[in-house]
Amino acid sequence: MAWILLVVAGLVEVAWAVGLTFTEGFTRLWPSVLTAAGFATSMVLLALAVKTLPIGTAYGVWVGIGAAGAAVVGMLVLGEPVTAARVFFIALLLVAVVGLKATSGH
Repeated sequence: MAWILLVVAGLVEVAWAVGLTFTEGFTRLWPSVLTAAGFATSMVLLALAVKTLPIGTAYGVWVGIGAAGAAVVGMLVLGEPVTAARVFFIALLLVAVVGLKATSGH
């Protein structure tokens, strides 16, 4: 169950990170409210996951999902550049996330 919470926390992190784009520096009310709610939700889920999982593993996986997900959404939805190097490094992030899970002992 902790891994499910952690993956959902990472996906919500992607949502709030992308949401930052739409807040325009927290000058737009509803995008700001939704982004803050996403941040809070992601943190609560992460906190629940680390009750069972090691913090180093959980935090690394959470950040990896968030960083890779935000980069992919940026490229696919927000028109950010898609280059071989970016795709390679996103793949490296995902390999690291899988490695952390595989070696966590949980």
